[in-house]
Amino acid sequence: MKMVGNGNPLKSTTAIKISAFIFVSVVFFYFGKNWSDEYHPLVFFNSRQNPSTTTTTSSIAISPNFNKTIDISFLINDPKKEILDSAVPPQDVVKNLAPPPPPQPAVQRMGVVDENGVMRDDFEVGEFDPEVVDNWGEGNETDVKESEGGVKVKVKKFGMCSMSMKDYIPCLDNEDAIKKLNSTEKGEKFERHCPVKGTGLNCLVPAPKGYRTRIPWPKSRDEVWFSNVPHARLAEDKGGQNWITIDKDKFKFPGGGTQFIHGADQYLDQIEKMLPEIAFGRHTRVVLDVGCGVASFGAYLLSRNVLTLSIAPKDVHENQIQFALERGVPAMVTAFATHRLLYPSQAFELVHCSRCRINWTRDDGILLLEVNRMLRAGGYFVWAAQPVYKHEPLLEEQWEEMVSLTSRLCWSLVQKEGYIAIWQKPMNNSCYLTRAEGTSPPLCDPDDDPDNVWYVNLKACIARLPEDGSGANVTTWPTRLQTPPDRLQSIQIDAYMSRKELFRAESRYWNEIIESYVRALRWKQIQLRNVLDMKAGFGGFAAALIENKLDCWVLNVVPVSGPNTLPVIYDRGLLGVMHDWCEPFDTYPRTYDLLHAANLFSVEQKRCNMSTIMLEMDRILRPGGRVYIRDSLSVMDELQEIAKAMGWHTALRDTAEGPHASYRILTCDKRLLHA
Repeated sequence: MKMVGNGNPLKSTTAIKISAFIFVSVVFFYFGKNWSDEYHPLVFFNSRQNPSTTTTTSSIAISPNFNKTIDISFLINDPKKEILDSAVPPQDVVKNLAPPPPPQPAVQRMGVVDENGVMRDDFEVGEFDPEVVDNWGEGNETDVKESEGGVKVKVKKFGMCSMSMKDYIPCLDNEDAIKKLNSTEKGEKFERHCPVKGTGLNCLVPAPKGYRTRIPWPKSRDEVWFSNVPHARLAEDKGGQNWITIDKDKFKFPGGGTQFIHGADQYLDQIEKMLPEIAFGRHTRVVLDVGCGVASFGAYLLSRNVLTLSIAPKDVHENQIQFALERGVPAMVTAFATHRLLYPSQAFELVHCSRCRINWTRDDGILLLEVNRMLRAGGYFVWAAQPVYKHEPLLEEQWEEMVSLTSRLCWSLVQKEGYIAIWQKPMNNSCYLTRAEGTSPPLCDPDDDPDNVWYVNLKACIARLPEDGSGANVTTWPTRLQTPPDRLQSIQIDAYMSRKELFRAESRYWNEIIESYVRALRWKQIQLRNVLDMKAGFGGFAAALIENKLDCWVLNVVPVSGPNTLPVIYDRGLLGVMHDWCEPFDTYPRTYDLLHAANLFSVEQKRCNMSTIMLEMDRILRPGGRVYIRDSLSVMDELQEIAKAMGWHTALRDTAEGPHASYRILTCDKRLLHA
């Protein structure tokens, strides 16, 4: 082999290249090691387009924490706590942390529901701002506008009434009308005497000073706040009869009455033991308690699945009915005087009078004849009074008069024990028709409608029972709630389909709506107790509340402007009353938790001023109460303006039919402490 470069391998070309490669490698290794020790070459490439050229460039960012251990516990715990095994000092960690997020804004409690229609978790019924009320003002603020039709005056803000009107009932406190009465000996002053048109309520009825959120049911059965009904006279007059006592800042209700001072429960047990056929909660579902006092009789019947409508006049014993409603017991201010009561024929399975101070035999028994009209065929009249058990000449005479009258009414005295007497009404007209000729009182004329009650005078005649037995043949509770009653066929309505199908359809309709309220608006979490359905139909809304196990009661109002469905409502085992919403309602202020009005205003706007109805709603609604109005879109703008002028918080939302439907739902809650 021939040697290159005269046989010297160090001078060969190959050797030179190898030596140069080794030298360059050593140099790069040396500089690379020192450079990496100083600059931590953990690199991230960020390619970006130079906006001025099409050339792509890359920038390099190097982490300052390469090859260092950092505890991330400060992401969960307090960053000022000890950071273990960290090469970065704690103060540097804190300094390098991102600033904390700003605090969440405080929740504004503006209403019962949010903008999505869901009930607020933070909503508390009855959270009021007294300063807002005190500064609300007494005069109305109006807005006057001229238009082609003339001058239009709109109330922007209703003022507060004087404090003297805190318990104002317009049709029962009309002193000017009462003074003009020709006679008051038959109780005329306790009946309705409403203000003439244009002179009615035009302000917001205030609550008494110190008003508090009501005590919830069932605790309210036994105690209420003194400041909510600040009237001590009843406790002073009836303190020894176990009705009501004052204990510090509360009224207490021991459950007694004039004739049952040992308690309502014992009294009810005694009645049922005397006559087991009464069967509270099954055969006897709907009861009328006349002269109810503070309604302990009805309050204790509620636990036996019995609805009792407790009634009493607004008399010298102040505010009996207001106490009853504050307790959460169904009640109305009304009196036996010269007009029919506003309830239908055959409404109640039992009518109760315990020392109710009514002379049942006056004017040939005209008042007991009114009881007879409202008492269901086969129903019971329970009388607990001194003439039943005291042997004094005057009282014995009253007893004999009562026995004579009830015999002529064909009532049977089925039990008499101690101070209680119980009569039963006949099942049909056969007894009436076999009485001796000329027996008084006579049967009413065949064309007399016993369900016609709006401003109808009492009649000294016996209301006839339907020949077909309707009204007497209702089923037992709870089956009757969803059973179409026979009296459904007598309702004067234009029906193009089976009335039973209409009845069932209404029940399904409201049950679906209440189910959605329970689900979406959390109705089971709000403290509903006293509910008023302002246009009740067949009572489907009230029945749906029962089916969904909401612990409340409903007074179903049947407006005079529509068909009289009251007999159907009572046959279902519910409570109801006839009323004209162009006039005030017979109840105290602040007595209902929920007012429900479906398809009411679009009908009544032809007859009434809508602000008149809304002001009446405000009067009877408790502070913290709610209003649900389902009606046509045409009335909603005006209703919302009126509601805002009264200080209500409002929300207008779509029905289940969607945004293009002609109906809307206006929900309101009353936050001002004024009525």
